[in-house]
Amino acid sequence: MTDALSNLPPFVKYVVVTFIPWIELRGAVPLAVGQGEQIYIPLIVLTNMAIFFPTYFILEWIYEHIPVGSWLHRKLESVRTKAHPLVEKYGFWGLALFVGIPLPGTGAYSGSCAAWLLDMDWRRSFGAVAIGVLLALAIVWSLSAGVVAGLKLL
Repeated sequence: MTDALSNLPPFVKYVVVTFIPWIELRGAVPLAVGQGEQIYIPLIVLTNMAIFFPTYFILEWIYEHIPVGSWLHRKLESVRTKAHPLVEKYGFWGLALFVGIPLPGTGAYSGSCAAWLLDMDWRRSFGAVAIGVLLALAIVWSLSAGVVAGLKLL
């Protein structure tokens, strides 16, 4: 994948990687840190936050048009099942935590889907997703910088 991205201007490369579902910030930040292009991290964060709007507002149309039992329907229901306990118990902060812990199946796409599926207000949901993205950034950037620093010592 990095070969296909290498010919793109750096800002486009990071936007493209960030928009890939399930990779998002968790892939773009280590890529930027590893290539010494940390100047693009604010762009990655803003792009990751921007995922909320098309996901949240188009999901209703998508959800109505996908067959029950299809792969996408099952995936969306899986997101609802994973996010529901956190949102039920902690509300706004539960959604932020769901987005902020950089594990597979969490992130801005999943958080935006969970917010819509759990019938949360879009304004509060966006705030929770934004805080979650910042939390994920702190975790992923710290780990990436630590790994890169460790590799330089070798």
